[in-house]
Amino acid sequence: MLSSNAFLLIIFLLMVSTLLEPLADKLRVPFSIVLVLSGYIGSEITIGLFDVDTGIRWDNFKTIIFYVILPILIFQSAIEINIRALLRNFVPILIMAIPLMILSTIVTAVGLYKGIDHAVGFPWIAALITGALLSATDPASVISLLKKANAPERLRILLEGESLFNDATAIVLFSILISIATHSQESTNLTMLLIRFSEVFVGGLLSGVAIGFIASKIIKLLDNQQSFVIISILSAYSSFILTEDVFHFSGVIAVLACGVTLGSLRVKEFLDNNFASQLWSLLAKIAESMIFLLAGITITLNMFVDQWLAILIGIAAVVFARVVIIYGTFPFLSLLPGIQPVSLKQQTILVWGGVRGTVTLALALSLPLTLGAWYTIQSIAYGVVIFTLFIQTITLPIVLKKLISD
Repeated sequence: MLSSNAFLLIIFLLMVSTLLEPLADKLRVPFSIVLVLSGYIGSEITIGLFDVDTGIRWDNFKTIIFYVILPILIFQSAIEINIRALLRNFVPILIMAIPLMILSTIVTAVGLYKGIDHAVGFPWIAALITGALLSATDPASVISLLKKANAPERLRILLEGESLFNDATAIVLFSILISIATHSQESTNLTMLLIRFSEVFVGGLLSGVAIGFIASKIIKLLDNQQSFVIISILSAYSSFILTEDVFHFSGVIAVLACGVTLGSLRVKEFLDNNFASQLWSLLAKIAESMIFLLAGITITLNMFVDQWLAILIGIAAVVFARVVIIYGTFPFLSLLPGIQPVSLKQQTILVWGGVRGTVTLALALSLPLTLGAWYTIQSIAYGVVIFTLFIQTITLPIVLKKLISD
């Protein structure tokens, strides 16, 4: 577990960041940037000036992130999503979230492996792990910008739905690849990988739907806001723990399926009440804030000095992969029956709006130190997220103004 020093540092930095949030809004700077900077500056002052151990330990991160933070983020997004809009655009979202996400992982991995060109220090498995964690999109800040720009609702639901499902897919793929890398399963081939992926995915899906169905019945039976909040929190965590540790399928997929099931079985009226909706939004905000703070605390300048070329290659690979999966496939998607075409301008917004954030950082923080290339992978992840925060997110309003107003 984290030490008392670690908790005190995180609590203090959360307080400082919250006080700075109005200033960030006034300057139109994403709050996530403030959190990363607060984490970095706070840890540097703590260690450099006061010579105090922050108490942050790498071996704590995986448990905290997978068992505490990710269930909140996944469940909140799943239960809040507009089910009707999701169903209307389910085919393109599903294609973006699974086959195109896997394609993005492969394209990114190839770019990284060929670009870094160091088979011993950065083997194929490291490139694939990096590609998987970089394929998880996080459009939270983009969605708010789209709303302000009065962008079409379909564009927002495509980004939101893609993120919801591809985050879960990326986490599943990442976990399988980490297991292969750390257990030296040399006999594992592509067929076995796909079979294992399908098993944990479908198993997690069925488990989550079942738990969500049971939870919805209990919520309707009790029929009050407090019970809804308690049961929804219990169902989020129980679906993850039961599926992950008891059934040995994907806990993240189970949380996603549980949230969507609750959202579709007419429990939305409970979320319409400010108490339940605001509480889940608050929990998600705290979870996101902790991820960005932890990223800031663990960032070092040496990371960017030592790994600057790998970071630049990572940024180029991610942008190229996004261009390939959007521009290269959406013209063909529109040929499918019942699929509404996505204009070239909207495709451009989807390309530049495919930002990376909390899930990418969470997976990077959970990397096992036994993985030989963990430092390079984490450096690339941090570099891509910083590029997202300081370049993509800040320039996106200009892109939106140009494309939506034309």
